[in-house]
Amino acid sequence: MQTPLISILVPFKNTESYLVECLDSILQQTYTNWELLIVDDGSTDTSYQIVQNYANSDARIHLLRNDGSGIIEALRTGYKQAKGTLVTRMDSDDVMALNKLDQMQQSLVTHGEGHLALGTVRYFSENGIGNGYKRYEMWLNNLTSKGTNFNEIYKECVIPSPCWMVYKTDFDRCGGFTPNTYPEDYDLAFRFYKQGLKCIPSNEILHHWRDYAVRTSRVDAHYAENSFLELKINYFFELSHDKEKTIIIWGAGAKGKKVAQLLIEKNTPFEWVCDNPKKIGKDIYNQTLKSFEYLSTIENYQSIITVANHEAQLEIEQYFQSHKMTAMNDYFFFC
Repeated sequence: MQTPLISILVPFKNTESYLVECLDSILQQTYTNWELLIVDDGSTDTSYQIVQNYANSDARIHLLRNDGSGIIEALRTGYKQAKGTLVTRMDSDDVMALNKLDQMQQSLVTHGEGHLALGTVRYFSENGIGNGYKRYEMWLNNLTSKGTNFNEIYKECVIPSPCWMVYKTDFDRCGGFTPNTYPEDYDLAFRFYKQGLKCIPSNEILHHWRDYAVRTSRVDAHYAENSFLELKINYFFELSHDKEKTIIIWGAGAKGKKVAQLLIEKNTPFEWVCDNPKKIGKDIYNQTLKSFEYLSTIENYQSIITVANHEAQLEIEQYFQSHKMTAMNDYFFFC
């Protein structure tokens, strides 16, 4: 039986401390029909030489230098050379489970085009994992185990950037690495959703996700919270906004204020509600904050929830359900 070639895209920059473990985890895969397109994004440490040594000993490893600058252009540089039927991405500081490629390609071959293969993930760190990352891991893995990732796409990035695989034809249909939009992994998740790809449920840990103080997602300005909110709002208007309904912002914390600013920039009218008695009745950005009781005066509305407290979110969701409103249609959690 012929096995499909998998193209693995890996950008790297100054990850000399982690590259050996990453590359060894790829070389030790139970599935062997792959090509590694690994792109140096201007490393100043010994990373390039480390990868060069691996490339010299295994013809499946293709070491390239970035045609431009940054992760997106590095991914484009590698993708230009991709010959695989299937495409996946890997981070140079992470570790693959030994059966990762085999499990993902089996899922795709079984389900066919139009599907997205995923695996559950596990964070690890020399200094331990903080509660925020633990919550994200549990939330993400719960979605992946059911294949319902896109149901909560406005909360956080629902597709782990180094743990997905698709047919190259589907990837091209979704725009590949063409957009210049950061955060690029979250933008890609929205494009998978936009094109109607279906997530294949998975309960198996296929990726070990390393966390450390200078990881790109922690220190690069492209991954700041405001970038995420702007991306969410842009896709909300493209994919989910009903022009016949009033937009309601729930919550007047930092995220609520940023969402309000973004709507104002788009010249989009909205109403704003919160439960803080110190804020109700006050004006922020020339918009009067109202209590939740005000909602009874509005017939048709879509709600953007920026309230982060978990218990409060459950209460808000119960409110919507009691009013026969549905997620991803009438209300959207943005945190």
